[in-house]
Amino acid sequence: MEIELLLEGIFRQYGFDFRAYAYASIRRRLWKRIEEEGLRSVSALQERVLHEPEMMEKLLLDLSINVTAMFRDPGFYVTFREYVVPLLRTYPFIRLWHAGCSTGEEVYSMAMLLREEGLYERARIYATDINEVVLQRAKAGIFPLERMQEYTDNYIRAGGKKSFSEYYTAKYGGALFDQSLTTNVVFSQHNLVTDHSFSEFNVILCRNVLIYFDKTLQSKVHSLFYDSLAMFGVLGLGS
Repeated sequence: MEIELLLEGIFRQYGFDFRAYAYASIRRRLWKRIEEEGLRSVSALQERVLHEPEMMEKLLLDLSINVTAMFRDPGFYVTFREYVVPLLRTYPFIRLWHAGCSTGEEVYSMAMLLREEGLYERARIYATDINEVVLQRAKAGIFPLERMQEYTDNYIRAGGKKSFSEYYTAKYGGALFDQSLTTNVVFSQHNLVTDHSFSEFNVILCRNVLIYFDKTLQSKVHSLFYDSLAMFGVLGLGS
């Protein structure tokens, strides 16, 4: 009951709706925040969240789905190159939507792929997330240097056609990616739970996000994507 009351309070006060997220995932993330803040109960967390916007910002980071990597599940990108790219070549202009883009690693991955396939200049990528903080990180394009070897391996396995190191420089204590990769990217806040379709897309990617939703919310988001896909559009959900 305490968790339901907290989620209801968050929705009413801040407009973020986590009420239909998978319960086990929500419970685990809430207790992580409770322990880190030295609190003893969900009610104590609720008191702080509803009266301290800064605490809500912390909790939003906890509840948002931020597990990501560049060229995550390389086989997905191999399949995309083989089966989806030929279809995209037939379009004069390509619109892609990365829904729940988190800190942007997969957005940059797709930008690299499209550039290597000669499609980037006629593409527009819409990268959205519920969390403005992670969107700002995505815009900055600075990622941990210690993950570059992992990302390089993923890139090679995903069928990359260049040297991965050509896309970034070591700067600001991290790996700063070529800003030309985001020339045709629009970063914007969007809530899959409460917001509506905002355009029509040839490709929609929402990979490994729906597993955190309950069945009812999954169905709702499926309908949102259906309404947002152009004819012969492609939807990528998992690996």
